[in-house]
Amino acid sequence: MPRLIAIDFGTKRCGFAETDDLQIIASPLTTVDTKSAFEFLKEYLGKYQVETIVVGDPRRWDDTDTHATQPANAFCEKLSKLYPQIPVVREDESFTSKMAMQTMIDGGMKKKDRRVKGNLDKISAALILQSYMRRRELNP
Repeated sequence: MPRLIAIDFGTKRCGFAETDDLQIIASPLTTVDTKSAFEFLKEYLGKYQVETIVVGDPRRWDDTDTHATQPANAFCEKLSKLYPQIPVVREDESFTSKMAMQTMIDGGMKKKDRRVKGNLDKISAALILQSYMRRRELNP
């Protein structure tokens, strides 16, 4: 079965998460500079079959755009053009950074490791992917 991947888009870095081959577990994968995101994806898609690419949708609590909304939209458009055979879907990423930080604390991650921004980004991507999987399960 093809995997699902998720991207926590940022103007500086992108966090990536993936499912296992059975699409049961969402796991943090890596963080790359946004400039290198398409190169990373090309390499990843050369190794694995991917059913869907889920990209976090940056919105404020009142559903207005953030500073990252337009760049994220452009990123998704480019993804769709480069990989038209793979659906690109958006998933609300509200509060994922706060939840990711709490996850690191609850998991016992040392403070020094929690300060590494890349850890937060890839855990946020895993939370975005979990949210998508849960929503898909409820609305087949």
